[in-house]
Amino acid sequence: MTVTLGKIGIWRHFAQLDGKFAAEAEGLGYGAVWLGGSPSGDLADAERLLDSTTTLVAATGIVNIWKDDAATVAASYRRIAAKHPDRFLLGIGIGHPEHTDVYQKPYDKIVEYLGQLDEAGVPRSAVILAALGPKVLKLSGERAGGAHPYLTTPEHTRQAREILGAGPLLAPEQHIVFETDPEKARVIARQAVSMYLGLSNYVNNWLRLGYTQDDVANGGSDKLVDALVLHGDAATIAGGVRAHLEAGADHVTLQVLGDDPLPALRELAKELL
Repeated sequence: MTVTLGKIGIWRHFAQLDGKFAAEAEGLGYGAVWLGGSPSGDLADAERLLDSTTTLVAATGIVNIWKDDAATVAASYRRIAAKHPDRFLLGIGIGHPEHTDVYQKPYDKIVEYLGQLDEAGVPRSAVILAALGPKVLKLSGERAGGAHPYLTTPEHTRQAREILGAGPLLAPEQHIVFETDPEKARVIARQAVSMYLGLSNYVNNWLRLGYTQDDVANGGSDKLVDALVLHGDAATIAGGVRAHLEAGADHVTLQVLGDDPLPALRELAKELL
């Protein structure tokens, strides 16, 4: 099984995606649409996007393994793989400890879940893990097809590639504000980043990258916000996206902040595709 994502994809909450959006994304040349949030384990949302397109890949970013059991997800995967071969990538992850009452021993839960997917016949190459820290990044390369880091920097991408080695897929997500005024852009960016400033897995990751407690306090420093959220014109943003590719990413998936991402995605397609 071989899923070809291309270099650039689109990340959008699954509730904001439909067949019309997917068809335009495909027409613009984007290789994949990532269903953000926690799409249902029946994978019906991904199937609808695939039904509306011919070459686009649908990827989940991510199915929450506390919410959907492996047997259900595996059956959904087999249905989609039979209908749309080589066009679906199963992204799974553990979510945030602050948001899950049953959150405990997350690493062991991931290992158990991956074993259950193996037993159910889901190819490892079709599974990608939400991964930030070194331990889960290493697991992503050993027991899955690769890693899907979220809200990170090119430096994290470089470190992740070193941990993964040359083979596994590395597909980071990148926040974007299509705005050339830095102050206006930071208002939008800080609002998006603020919800993650109290989540330990993200904060710990930024601290490993060299940011400080001062950077994550009071809504996030300009230094941190600018590092996590690209802003500017299409050429400037494209340069930031290429920095991930130069650091070792195989694929970068773009999350344009705002109600309508398509105008920005159309302009970025001219720079990146």
